[in-house]
Amino acid sequence: MRNRLILLPGWGLGTAALHPLAASLRAQDPRLQVDLLALPELPDGDVQAWIDHLDRTLPQDTWLGGWSLGGMLASELARKRGDRCCGLLTLASNPSFVSRADWPHGMPADTFGTFADGCRSHLQVTLKRFRSLCTQGAPDQLAVLKQLNVGLPSTDPLYLMSGLEVLGKLDTRDALVEYTGPQLHLFAGSDVLVPAEAAKALCELVPDVEVGLVENTSHAFLLEYPQDLAAGIKIFLHESGDD
Repeated sequence: MRNRLILLPGWGLGTAALHPLAASLRAQDPRLQVDLLALPELPDGDVQAWIDHLDRTLPQDTWLGGWSLGGMLASELARKRGDRCCGLLTLASNPSFVSRADWPHGMPADTFGTFADGCRSHLQVTLKRFRSLCTQGAPDQLAVLKQLNVGLPSTDPLYLMSGLEVLGKLDTRDALVEYTGPQLHLFAGSDVLVPAEAAKALCELVPDVEVGLVENTSHAFLLEYPQDLAAGIKIFLHESGDD
């Protein structure tokens, strides 16, 4: 369905943070059906198991997208589905969240390891710090953080840790190269979790897709400018679709 968009949330944040963007998309294009679906709740961090689970549970022949980890999972699912995916949209999604020898545009592996240790030993404190990092770089960080704290899910710590394991393992570069459908990847210019340099590197990796950088915004930029983002996404959907 070219008038249906599935959006997946970021790690540990749930779908509430996507509500303003979804509402703006629906208001600007009443024909567009926007569905917000939670991340899988699986007991281990087997990446392929997560992708297979999403493939079984998400509707076929739709646009796929997501924020951060949600966008990374959508990228892998888009590759798996190929022509059965109308197109791909990611928001502040680094192809590899953790830096690698050939992808230095992510979080250092030791920093990620320290964060994971914090989640295991002091989960709520670490999650609170994580949400603060998500909003760092926003012109009005306190206001965005207040929004982000609304409607947080009470996810089982086991599922949070398995999701974090998936986030650390995922490297979607091959998926983005191999998926031949329309792609739009939007990054935040002041994001402290996903470096802005990742946007330029992605342009070099897949030069035939659309990549945008929204200056002076945080990782949670979908809460800062939902109407403006929706307008850009609407243009992308219509230019890439049949109409």
